[in-house]
Amino acid sequence: MARILRKILKIAGLAVVVLVAVVAVYLGAAFGLGRIPVAKADPAAPADVRVFIRSNGVHSDLVLPVHSTQIDWSRELPYDHTQSNDSTFDYVGIGWGDKGFYMDTPTWAQLKASTALKAGFWLSTTAMHATFYRAAGLAPGPACIVLHLSRAEYARLIAYVQASFRRDAAGQVEWIPGHSYGADDAFYEANSTYSILYTCNTWTNDALKAAGQKASLWTPLEAGIFYQYGRTGKPPEETGQ
Repeated sequence: MARILRKILKIAGLAVVVLVAVVAVYLGAAFGLGRIPVAKADPAAPADVRVFIRSNGVHSDLVLPVHSTQIDWSRELPYDHTQSNDSTFDYVGIGWGDKGFYMDTPTWAQLKASTALKAGFWLSTTAMHATFYRAAGLAPGPACIVLHLSRAEYARLIAYVQASFRRDAAGQVEWIPGHSYGADDAFYEANSTYSILYTCNTWTNDALKAAGQKASLWTPLEAGIFYQYGRTGKPPEETGQ
């Protein structure tokens, strides 16, 4: 009996060591690769379109002009999908993430272990989150980076974001009614799968790469993105995902 117990303890100890090693490698990779820069593709590109990267300290969104000569986001993401139905907003924040986080975790204090495990290991679906803003509330700061894109760069960013939405047979984004954090946001079904290797911030980082902007080589954390722009990404508020 004592021999069996020693064997069980040995296996348990080995499992703990392996888990700690895996976590250490993951965090090391996140820290190290997040600090390796991918340079802006065309430093001399004209500054035609102003966009933002916004952070709540954990999750990052792209914040895009609702109306431009290239796209009217209110046609894809109608104002009447929000409770306020306020058409005076001129920017929309768009983020991608795990659907369980988005739907079931309005604040980080409500995060469940089951939600985190499903999200981390390819076991759940994903969603898009759209939040409307006014330009006056998007002043650059520790948690908000301003970028100026050329029309060609913005076109690539538009294509990247559009491809992330799941669409119905008619090509329309699939709204998830009855779910929001407040009066000015809405949720939609998304493509791709969330995991510890591809997070909401990896999505944002890849969006920057698609648009030819400065980015991290790879990062699961918003800190990697903000590091490239010399910012801390301190949270302006506590929100889910």
